[in-house]
Amino acid sequence: MFARCSQPAPKMITTIDNYDLSARNTFAMNVKCGIFMEYTKADDIPFLLSSIRKDIGKMHIGAGSNILFTDDYPGVVLHSAIKGIQILGENMGNVIVRAGAGEIMEDLVKWACDRELWGIENLSGIPGEVGASAVQNVGAYGTEACDAIVAVHAYDEVGQEFVTFTKEECRYAYRDSIFKKPDARKRYIIHAVDYELSPDAGPNLSYPALQKKFEGCELSSLSPNDVRHAVIATRSSKLPDPATVPSAGSFFKNPVVSEECFNAIVAGESGPDVPHFRVDSGYKIPAAWLIDQCGWKGYSEGNVAVWHLQPLVIVNPERKASPCEVIALEKKIIDSVRDKFGITLSPEVEHI
Repeated sequence: MFARCSQPAPKMITTIDNYDLSARNTFAMNVKCGIFMEYTKADDIPFLLSSIRKDIGKMHIGAGSNILFTDDYPGVVLHSAIKGIQILGENMGNVIVRAGAGEIMEDLVKWACDRELWGIENLSGIPGEVGASAVQNVGAYGTEACDAIVAVHAYDEVGQEFVTFTKEECRYAYRDSIFKKPDARKRYIIHAVDYELSPDAGPNLSYPALQKKFEGCELSSLSPNDVRHAVIATRSSKLPDPATVPSAGSFFKNPVVSEECFNAIVAGESGPDVPHFRVDSGYKIPAAWLIDQCGWKGYSEGNVAVWHLQPLVIVNPERKASPCEVIALEKKIIDSVRDKFGITLSPEVEHI
């Protein structure tokens, strides 16, 4: 039995019953929700929430680029179509930019690069929307969204008021934020995000592939678009375009292990060339390397497969995969890595 709302929505809110979500998740899972509601203004949010019966479940999605629907969702799926990018002012020479939660993250990155503003160019090519990227703290090539975020604006469903979180209050960590915590994930709906970008910070080339790309170049001669194009080329060489090969991007988080665990791996058959990054709590090992060592790259089973160029990505190549098939392959990968290395991988993709 699918959900029904208690009152009709105003014209600025789109409401569709028994909605097909296959185009609303980049994994192309063939699932439906009871009601789909899309809004275009922050002021719509209080009415929208009040129109949903208290006994009906609800969830908020962005572009659906980091989720796996495990079944039909009988409740209400909410989506922000709040657009707009504007310059709010300056702070010590840097530029403060506000973007609506429904803006495509890639469009924001391009907007910044075209205006010679540094800070988010390494996030080029990441699918998803601004609001969801602030929840997930997306990152790639040595940069995370939180490196540039200075404030997140949201509606507090419990307090029934609009609130603003500072960067510190967002409690950002690796692919994590306060908005992913159990007591907050259903309480706050993000409607805008503020970024601090720099006209003269220069490139972040901490990622080895970018260092190699610009080796010998005069760094002062590089523009944000130079780095942006290099990042897109690097991504394209490894990752499928979810528009043509459905996936949820990186399926697993890179695990952080203790020094004891890391030394045991190095002492084993893998030898001393284990890729890693030293972090405060131990050693971060690329999940892609662990999965590849277990022989999963290019593996296919039924309607699902592991991408042949990047084993961190599970794909739905023919758009026929069921959630059960994805979950079964996920479990096999987790079990094999645990058996070989004693490391339990955690999914980066949210299961719904």
